[in-house]
Amino acid sequence: MENTSLIALSRQVSLERQLDVVANNVANASTAGYKSDSTLFEEFLRSGAHEDNFVGQDRRVSYVQDRGTIRDFAAGPTERTGGPLDVSISGKGFFSVQTPAGERYTRDGSFQLNAQGQLVNSSGYLVLGTNGPITFQQTDHDIKISEDGTITVLEGTTTQQDSLRGKLKLSSFSNLQQLQKQGSNLFSAPPGLAAQPDLKSTVNQGFIEKSNVNAVAEMSRMLEITRTYQSISNLIQQHADLRKNAIQSLADVPN
Repeated sequence: MENTSLIALSRQVSLERQLDVVANNVANASTAGYKSDSTLFEEFLRSGAHEDNFVGQDRRVSYVQDRGTIRDFAAGPTERTGGPLDVSISGKGFFSVQTPAGERYTRDGSFQLNAQGQLVNSSGYLVLGTNGPITFQQTDHDIKISEDGTITVLEGTTTQQDSLRGKLKLSSFSNLQQLQKQGSNLFSAPPGLAAQPDLKSTVNQGFIEKSNVNAVAEMSRMLEITRTYQSISNLIQQHADLRKNAIQSLADVPN
């Protein structure tokens, strides 16, 4: 295959990957606590097709290589809901939840209670406190969550003394880019990246953090990627037509 086709195909492969990432961002523009992704590319150089009897060195050909995916961990805008179990984080911390695959981390603070009175996230996973899962009693009311994550309630109808139900476990990481998305708006920490107790972040009751995706910008990027992909397809077709015409012209040369 000629260098022109190889370069064009390498760019199309990278554009297809970029389109998948942008489409996923757009699909999660309204997902609470979602962190947008972007693709990272680099130039990959190698020599072109060559024969050994050429004088001098071939010029290296520049391809496009998909280097990886980076995430924007900037905080999204907060929205006031007034829900007693809705909380947002001010800072770089993450909520901790218990899943069948182990402990996972999220910025989505849309919590609720399951049938057993346990605090769970929107996917039904247990929200962890500093001493394990947080459980409420049927008679609990007037739930209060302080800035440090301490959860207190009033019990029954007569007592006016706050009862402690737990303290939200907030975790932080030395390198956020090493966190891996696991679906359901959760992150996992790979081996070698340990979660540390976050003592700097605070929580705000009655608020949720919205997605940090800029939907308008992502839609513009999607259109730009689509047009670029089509332009390269046209280039490949023109190159193929040029080769076809050249071969036909050579075949028509009289002997």
